[in-house]
Amino acid sequence: MIARLVLLAALLTPVAAQAAPSGPGWQLVWSDEFRAPKIDKTKWSLDVDCWGGGNGERQCYTGRLRNARIAQGKLVITARAERTTGPALPASQRPDPTQPGALVTRDYSSARLTTRGKASWRYGRIEVRANLPEGQGTWPAIWMLPEATTYGTWAASGEIDILEAVNLGVPCAACAGGKEDTILGTLHFGKPWPGNTHKGTEAHHPEVLKGYHTYAIEWQPDQMIWQIDGQTYAVRQRSEWWTSGSATPGAPFDQPFHLILNLAFGGDLAETRGLKGVSNTNFPKRFLIDWVRVWQKPLLTASIAPVDQARGQ
Repeated sequence: MIARLVLLAALLTPVAAQAAPSGPGWQLVWSDEFRAPKIDKTKWSLDVDCWGGGNGERQCYTGRLRNARIAQGKLVITARAERTTGPALPASQRPDPTQPGALVTRDYSSARLTTRGKASWRYGRIEVRANLPEGQGTWPAIWMLPEATTYGTWAASGEIDILEAVNLGVPCAACAGGKEDTILGTLHFGKPWPGNTHKGTEAHHPEVLKGYHTYAIEWQPDQMIWQIDGQTYAVRQRSEWWTSGSATPGAPFDQPFHLILNLAFGGDLAETRGLKGVSNTNFPKRFLIDWVRVWQKPLLTASIAPVDQARGQ
């Protein structure tokens, strides 16, 4: 009962007024305020697999309501400690994507939502207001992958991590409040794996341990800017990234990317920080998303993926 009351209080947190980003020229081109009774399948797909993201994660992603649903105007992604069976590989890696192929069973379930094939953008400002889960092994993420592997397989075509956090709230000697409060903003690029590389920033923000915050990236042709609640904590210049697939300045981050929201559990990053490994205490874990908004400046985005024009506003 206590857990239910805590969840209800979090869900009923007042919604911030919708406002355009600072500066002229921004237009809202896509959003989800999660006011419908169900997840909008014209905007989102749910991945179903137990692959582990290539990071040794311990969850199976499902399409079940118990792992992803709308409640009180929030998207609720829930990780549960429960034996779950599903495809060993994601659809993109199966010989026949329509068939599940080999199956595997894992000890946790969760959800991963993506706009792949439904909405993608080149440049702009992506904002997500969210309440992050805590606990050893938790790994919520707001990130983007290319709509097409124009420059080659991962990570030659790039990856944009708007927000990652692992093991929030667990004991942390290096954190001012004694609890893990680190958020990460990262770009992945270079050559196809295993020749890939990355540039990232880790920043301590104790406020993320309580309530909702707006996580954003401002993606420009010549730089990327990461923000929390409108405050910049990381900047990357175009000269810092590259791809083996092109000598064009700005590549691979000059192509349309789609958005992903997921809650992983365990895996390489989560299990090597904090207390190490994972903890089964205080389940289920919930990643709450109040809204998602994508802003663009028309003069900056002269070439937009056709799917965006169809789905805009």
